[in-house]
Amino acid sequence: MTEKDAHHRRIRSFVRREGRFTPGQQRAFDTLWPRYGIEADGSLIDFDAVFGRHAPHIIEIGFGNGESLAAMAASHPENDYLGIEVHRPGVGRLLQQLEAEHIANVRVMSEDAVEILERQIPDASLHGLLLFFPDPWHKKRHHKRRILQPAFVQLVRRKLEPGGFFHMATDWEDYAEQMLEVMSAAEGFTNTSPGGDFVPCPDYRPKTKFERRGERLGHGVWDLVFKRT
Repeated sequence: MTEKDAHHRRIRSFVRREGRFTPGQQRAFDTLWPRYGIEADGSLIDFDAVFGRHAPHIIEIGFGNGESLAAMAASHPENDYLGIEVHRPGVGRLLQQLEAEHIANVRVMSEDAVEILERQIPDASLHGLLLFFPDPWHKKRHHKRRILQPAFVQLVRRKLEPGGFFHMATDWEDYAEQMLEVMSAAEGFTNTSPGGDFVPCPDYRPKTKFERRGERLGHGVWDLVFKRT
């Protein structure tokens, strides 16, 4: 790689931490991926063909162990969900839950979400995009690695249908302020908050056990919901 290529290479917003599969997660990954997984092969996804119906399509980027995604999908069977997560043990955990709870309206990809959005998600095909508790990269010198940057926001805009929503949540106040600043300046979006800032946690976003524990300790959580105009 030349120095010029290295300079222009996109900064990744994540570090791939494989961790260790439990035997159950490994079994789930090996046996359930053909049912729930979508390969990152660069081809455009036909959501109606994948799910066998026409329904609103919602993507969650970075679903962790899938606890919230599974709960949302179970509570809102009228929607179809695509979860994107690079941490494969977390993918295995979600696959286990989808099978155990007979949740049929979720599919999963395990690759860089930005590349998937760029290469495989048709423009104007999404009803919503969820970005819950992304890596805050809390050291100031690492803020450039945060996924919520102007270029990413415009990529999201292209993929949302008119009127589609972009919901972000973070428990880092300075990241919340950056999110608000970036989104408020972004072309093609309007803030759903009457005060032009943050919104109460919408009913459809389940609170994880870690979030509930943080709330008991007095930690804040900030939600932002913007709509594509």
